[in-house]
Amino acid sequence: MSSRIDTAVQTMSEKIIIIDYGSQYTQLIARRVREANVYSEILAWNDPKLRTPDLEIRGFILSGGPMSSYEQDAPGLPDALLGGNLPILGICYGMQALALALGGEVSRAGEHEYGLAEISVPKANPLLPEVDQTVWMSHGDRVTRLPESWEVLASSANCPIAAAGDPTRRLFGLQFHPEVRHTPLGSEILRRFVLEICACAPNWTPDSIIQHSIARIREQAAGKQVLSAVSGGVDSSVATALTRAALGENVHSVFLDTGLLRLGEREQVENAFAQLPGEPLRVVDAAERFLAKLRGVTDPEQKRKIIGEAFIREFETFAREVGSPEFLVQGTIYPDVVESQGIGASQAQRIKSHHNVGALPPDMKFELIEPLRFLFKDEVRAVGEALGLPRALVWRQPFPGPGLAVRCLGEITRERLDTLRRADAIFTSELEKAGLLTLAENAQGLPSGSSQAFAVLLPVRSVGVMGDQRSYQEAIALRAVTTTDFMTADWARLPYELLGRVASRIVNEVPRVNRVVYDITSKPPATIEWE
Repeated sequence: MSSRIDTAVQTMSEKIIIIDYGSQYTQLIARRVREANVYSEILAWNDPKLRTPDLEIRGFILSGGPMSSYEQDAPGLPDALLGGNLPILGICYGMQALALALGGEVSRAGEHEYGLAEISVPKANPLLPEVDQTVWMSHGDRVTRLPESWEVLASSANCPIAAAGDPTRRLFGLQFHPEVRHTPLGSEILRRFVLEICACAPNWTPDSIIQHSIARIREQAAGKQVLSAVSGGVDSSVATALTRAALGENVHSVFLDTGLLRLGEREQVENAFAQLPGEPLRVVDAAERFLAKLRGVTDPEQKRKIIGEAFIREFETFAREVGSPEFLVQGTIYPDVVESQGIGASQAQRIKSHHNVGALPPDMKFELIEPLRFLFKDEVRAVGEALGLPRALVWRQPFPGPGLAVRCLGEITRERLDTLRRADAIFTSELEKAGLLTLAENAQGLPSGSSQAFAVLLPVRSVGVMGDQRSYQEAIALRAVTTTDFMTADWARLPYELLGRVASRIVNEVPRVNRVVYDITSKPPATIEWE
């Protein structure tokens, strides 16, 4: 039976615990806290760990949630929180749960408040900047009577108690959401809470992550042989570099050519890794075996599970050639974990099984080393830069572990994969020529470009006219998004002229395609990938 070694959960001297009540924004709270260079972890409101004293905890943030705090079976405040005399910040549902636990009252609002609102801050307080400000509201309930010793810190036209607290006891509540970008001063509010109210030291930095990760890897696998799975993306590259820094020549890096790669990808990966110190990258051509296992499969979950098991079997075969290492390094990152199994919230539902998380075979012999398991994508890139990795690797366009299998919707064949590769190469090359393949800001300070961009081949045929003849061929969907943490994303506002040029090139240069569409869906409700 396999086991995991979560090297990313560092033994930090200080941390903030985020109590998850099932909010879609819980991971954003964690991200904003880390932007203040403070380590944060997410625990479900009923996690048994909350009953055990932890001297590293400096404060708690209570997330929003979908229920009403006054309902009979609504999640409540963990008993240990109030007895610990640590600072607490409740957000939306979290504010209501905190107020109820302290003797306040919560009622259904006269009308739902959803969207932007203006709040007034009547006087100076430790949490909120003393200015009128725009915030993001999303609630149907609100606190109508404050606990004893609490005072109103902010109000809006529709919400008399938009923020409140007891500064002496360091207990605070916000009816609005500071974690979302729609609240411009939200990051400053969270920074004040973790750095000033909780008195945390801002020591969650790329250098500290590297130091602690190396120490944990050595603690778990010093003197042992380790196999590192390389995909060519930033995640697996950084995970491999960290493990090499910790274990040196005991790390055997292997890259699988699954036949599901982008155009020219194998060559690009080999060239990039040739510049890195350590044992040369070993390349295994497994394309025939992967495509054979995927023949006739159309269900995306089944694809992921087949690929997850196939990866492990290939690594097990390779391991026997290099002394049978017992550890396998993977570049699993936090969004993979959240979407696969919902870390933190007991209410969380699995969105999809990532091949390296929820689709691994139960009889796997390896123990997993996952240095990035609780890092966001931008944190991974910051660590990669601190390690001195080539920019071509650090800023490489994200690519899913299952490769084109989850962008080639429907049945996977060599012919359809070739079609997809060519369309994808046209799209990304045109973005690169226009300087829009990575996220930047335009003259107005608004997002311009894309954090991730790719093509998807749809299992849909439509009628067209090509050369005065009727055609009945497949469609390509283009997807480009802007994001910082890959937990949420917006569709990229690409120039019409560029989209028109890409569509024209695809239908003229790529066989078996007569229609191109552009995906303008954000995450949520969609995911970035289509499968």
